[in-house]
Amino acid sequence: MLFAPQLDDSSRIPHYVQIYEQIKRQIIAGALSEHVKLPSVRKLADLLGLSTTPVETAYQQLVAEGFIASKPKSGYYVQPLADQQVERAEERETKLTVPRLQHRDASSYPYDFHLSKNDFSHFPFALWRRLFNRVLRHEHLDLLFYGDPQGEYGLRTELARYLRQLRGVSCSPEQIVIGADQHGLLTLLALLLKARVARVGVENPGYPLIASTFRQNGYEVIPVSLEEDGLNVNELAESGVELVAVSPSHQYPRGMIMPIAKRLRLLEWAKKTDAYIIEDDYDGEFRYHGRPVPSLQGLVQGANVIYMGGFSQVLAPAICTYYMVLPESLLESYDLLLRELLLEQSSSPLHQKTLELFMREGHFEKHVRRMRNVYRKKHDTLVQAVRKHMGERTVVIGEDAGFHVLLKVQHQVEERELSRMAKKAGINIASAAYTWMTPRTETTEKEFIAGFAGIELEKIEPGIRKLADVWWGQCSKFASKS
Repeated sequence: MLFAPQLDDSSRIPHYVQIYEQIKRQIIAGALSEHVKLPSVRKLADLLGLSTTPVETAYQQLVAEGFIASKPKSGYYVQPLADQQVERAEERETKLTVPRLQHRDASSYPYDFHLSKNDFSHFPFALWRRLFNRVLRHEHLDLLFYGDPQGEYGLRTELARYLRQLRGVSCSPEQIVIGADQHGLLTLLALLLKARVARVGVENPGYPLIASTFRQNGYEVIPVSLEEDGLNVNELAESGVELVAVSPSHQYPRGMIMPIAKRLRLLEWAKKTDAYIIEDDYDGEFRYHGRPVPSLQGLVQGANVIYMGGFSQVLAPAICTYYMVLPESLLESYDLLLRELLLEQSSSPLHQKTLELFMREGHFEKHVRRMRNVYRKKHDTLVQAVRKHMGERTVVIGEDAGFHVLLKVQHQVEERELSRMAKKAGINIASAAYTWMTPRTETTEKEFIAGFAGIELEKIEPGIRKLADVWWGQCSKFASKS
């Protein structure tokens, strides 16, 4: 064999890996032909000035991967490769030509009205670090394992207390299921309800994740329209669905609050038809004028309501902790499903334990009160800025709660083009088109979701002023080009 590996003694890569990689590359490139005999282990070791161990280790790895074969009393021979050309992984990646969708806009915008960003400048980093350090001790070795499949019992106990006191949710720790994200919990719920439910009703417009998750799990998804005060219950009753998902305390994206009379009608529908209700309470803590609206789940004892919430908006998405509260009627089925799937916990027990301490010692409720004041100022500044700079051309919908408001904009230019114009000017604001389950006819009324939580307070009014100038100050210029 003319080829001999060239070893780099200054490299941190072990000799056997260097030998293995170089011989492998030569075989793939065809420089070492099929059935060529390699030098013996001892001969190559002498040639390289090494012991036989690294050479033998490299050869054994090549044998294991099928690049060479050992013939007794004869030596090592290069094996034929498959007809399909073999490429090294890094070469394969650089040659990728399949177009990919952009999953998240990573651009930076001077005026970022992202619809769901938090204000992380007020996150209690020092306090969280101290609590985490208390958790990360030798006596807590068990927290490095998977943890309770349903979620750490201590956190579920604190959650049950918090939900009862601040959200009016009636539950025990045994009814709470914790997971790392909404999709995982919804998928679990879809599996849990498979024998009971075939058709699912969703708000239209509404949160796409719920509809998509159930559709991907084989359910028929029925869009149900909204009225001024929330879901159209009459339309729901005629739809024949056995499960409906609603966001009654702050509808997404339109922001209306479902009044008590309609909530009771919805609960009566579920009772009469033996149907289930998913109550998505994604930002129920944040009401800025008046008290937070209590949950639907707590209105009637024993109702078939699955209450869902999480800590992504109230604290931070990186905590990776969401939860659902199951009605007692589903607990036995849940236990059986858990046993059948051998399901492990997806949310880190370390984060769960830290969060438990954060809640038990009173820090969580203080943080919520602090952030409610921060977001109230931003909310009010945004609403005032829109009315000042956009006037009658824009209607603000869904005030007084959550992380965003909906802007209904009067404009002749297409919604997609308005978004493009805004981004070109350094303003990030999302069209609400993706929240509709059915195609919406383009009219002069365009809808945009303006988030206010993540943007700095002092940038809100200048950003809205600039957006008004981009959309209306440049409108005649845009029209002349088209």
